[in-house]
Amino acid sequence: MSMAQIKTLRERTGAGMLDCKKALTEASGDLDAAVDWLRQKGIAKAAKKSGRAAAEGVVASYIHAGGKIGVLVEVNAETDFVAKNDQFMAFVNDIAMHIAAAAPTYISRDEVPNDAIEREKKVQLARVMEEGKPQHIAEKIVAGRMGKFYEEQCLLDQTFVKDDKKTVGEVVSDKIATIGENIKIRRFSRFVMGEGLEKKQDDFAAEVAAAAGLA
Repeated sequence: MSMAQIKTLRERTGAGMLDCKKALTEASGDLDAAVDWLRQKGIAKAAKKSGRAAAEGVVASYIHAGGKIGVLVEVNAETDFVAKNDQFMAFVNDIAMHIAAAAPTYISRDEVPNDAIEREKKVQLARVMEEGKPQHIAEKIVAGRMGKFYEEQCLLDQTFVKDDKKTVGEVVSDKIATIGENIKIRRFSRFVMGEGLEKKQDDFAAEVAAAAGLA
């Protein structure tokens, strides 16, 4: 099983990364069998909806910690009816709150620039070599650490702040199945009061962590 297979299965079914990995394990790496496994479990219910156009939706805001952190996020749905639904709005608010707390850089792995990926790989490879790990296992270790990099940087791969047993991507898939329409997190911006101003980096980092409730 490879990350490429997991990504392909995710694109075909709309299921979360962990579900796709489990399905491929159960199917011994057979993509078609993995799709069938997800369908049998009801996990791929959102797949038929995931390719439909989501042109409606809302831009929502979330302000945290007395104005220290703010988030704007655009989440799309297929119809204006769903976009005005209380359940959808609560979901959007949860996503904005998650972004405020977890500070993702990208929505998905597909958005991460190649130069950022290569830079991170070089950093992790240098760390592995400094740790004295053998060359023949260095690539496997780096691959594992890159997975952690994506989990930290990509919104859909992050552990959801309100349910540590699910990723944000899995929460989105669950909501698609519940609401019955395709849902897309299209874009977001996260603002931190004082960011970019000249101040000691340690003080700034401590302030952000405290404001997000992470310290």
